[in-house]
Amino acid sequence: MIRDLIIRNRSYRRFDSAVKLTDEQISKWIDLARMAASGRNMQPLKYALVTSPETCEKIFPFLGWAGYLSNWKGPAEGEHPVAYVVVLNDHGISDNHYCDDGIAMQSILLGAVEDGFGGCIIGSVNKSKVAKILQLDETLEILWLVALGKPAEKVVLETAENDIKYWRDEEQVHHVPKRPLEEIIVKLKS
Repeated sequence: MIRDLIIRNRSYRRFDSAVKLTDEQISKWIDLARMAASGRNMQPLKYALVTSPETCEKIFPFLGWAGYLSNWKGPAEGEHPVAYVVVLNDHGISDNHYCDDGIAMQSILLGAVEDGFGGCIIGSVNKSKVAKILQLDETLEILWLVALGKPAEKVVLETAENDIKYWRDEEQVHHVPKRPLEEIIVKLKS
């Protein structure tokens, strides 16, 4: 069921680094993004797959992990992502990617979750450093990185009362408050 997949699709930030992913596994998930809707059907997004442990470790220091967890420096050794999908806008096709990036990343992550993996969309990226590591062509703009692996943490949803900031308890369970449905549906005057 799509509801179950969406609920299980959390922002996982800690992974079992012993469980690897192949380019073929990730390509299957990118194929889901390829088949999804695209503004004007321009399809300007491209994807760089990073599965080499050496390249993953070169990229890792240039990422930010969890803004609300100010005392957490990110995944510890043994909990690093085993792969990344670098989401790129190809300016040779179009300068505007509309909302394609969100649709694509959700599709990739739902595919990963369905196969027993998970990930985290990372927007806090030193894009120039990562582009240099990957030796990207100038027409390819890094939009996001999707960190991937076998989740090594428990993430639970709960109803937000006053605060929407995610947090971790003493057992390192990651809590994600969500606004109640009745709070986010706007009732129109008709």
